[in-house]
Amino acid sequence: MKDKIYTIPVVDAFKEDCECPFCLMKKSLEDASIEFVLGPSYMEVDVREQTNKLGFCKEHVNKLYSNKNRLGLALMLHSHLNEVKSQVENIISTDEIKSKKKLFSNKQADDKKIYTYITEKKSSCYICDKINMTFERYIDTFFYLIKKDKSFVDLVQSCSGFCLEHFALIYNEAPKKLNGSSLESFYNMITPIQINNINRILEELDWFIKKSDYRFANEPWNNSKDALQRTIQKVNGIIINN
Repeated sequence: MKDKIYTIPVVDAFKEDCECPFCLMKKSLEDASIEFVLGPSYMEVDVREQTNKLGFCKEHVNKLYSNKNRLGLALMLHSHLNEVKSQVENIISTDEIKSKKKLFSNKQADDKKIYTYITEKKSSCYICDKINMTFERYIDTFFYLIKKDKSFVDLVQSCSGFCLEHFALIYNEAPKKLNGSSLESFYNMITPIQINNINRILEELDWFIKKSDYRFANEPWNNSKDALQRTIQKVNGIIINN
């Protein structure tokens, strides 16, 4: 089947030699989102409204700070903090009015609104939302290709498996996208791929560990020199550059 624009990112990721093609897709989306946020887009009204409302999670504000455009980040955080300040002041003033009319027990319930609001801010992130929206379409495309494209199935069969998180994701999503014999065939394909590649990386990590023993110092590394980084990706879904 000829690649279409919406299938290219998924097909390209499975062509790469990596521990999880879905991690590559997500990393590509993250890089593009950070570049988008710190590009001219931060001056656009609709983008600024969303970043004001959602802010950024700890992980992504750290990555934004590592970027060269500190002024862009400062402008966005200035607007976001003003929005948070306004919301907090509004909650406090509303609670003060209500507290004059309510018993102490009800005032305690009102006080929890500040905690709830700040907790929600900690878990909201413009970049996470932007990534997840597109990544969900990639998952849909993955199953579409599984059903329609034999050459893509061949790519999946030759891949090095998936990180644990993304293996669990496609395993859980499969019944929603496939049925009957197609679902059974899918499970029969991805389960041995995952187990075999976990066994493979265990062997590579074992050799990495043995290489710290002086008795094996002069032995070849084989495929184990970066086994630790690749194991972290397999287990935790984190891509560590060598």
